[in-house]
Amino acid sequence: MLVLLNYKLNLIVVKTLLSFVAIAGSVVLMSFGITSNFTGPDQGKWEAPASAKELKNSRSGAESVANGKSIYTTRCVVCHGTSGKGDGPAGKSLNPPAGDHTSAAVQAQTDGEIFWKISEGRGAMVGWKLILSEQDRWDLVNYIRTLKQ
Repeated sequence: MLVLLNYKLNLIVVKTLLSFVAIAGSVVLMSFGITSNFTGPDQGKWEAPASAKELKNSRSGAESVANGKSIYTTRCVVCHGTSGKGDGPAGKSLNPPAGDHTSAAVQAQTDGEIFWKISEGRGAMVGWKLILSEQDRWDLVNYIRTLKQ
């Protein structure tokens, strides 16, 4: 039992460190104007594959939204801003800019499309599938839904 508890705690620490390194590394590089390696000259419209549209959200309720908000506050605000408009301190310097989660374009996407984008990432946005659990990523989707204009 103690071994399992230690394993889970170590896994949480590793995931937290990985996300911190990914975010901090991106912010440091962007502060030196080094973004082209991440973004490229033109990435075009970011569309999830058709299969993502069919993904079903396994989470709901106030607890899910609260957990999503907690994760968003610690891991997403630096780029997407506190209100989700893509105006966080690091998001302002990205090319393309950080997404506006309050926009009609984002809110019109299916939960599965948003989940896929969170999981896979693109350009300067880290893919969270190796860092956040599936449950946490669905909780983020549920929180993003509360940001609509």
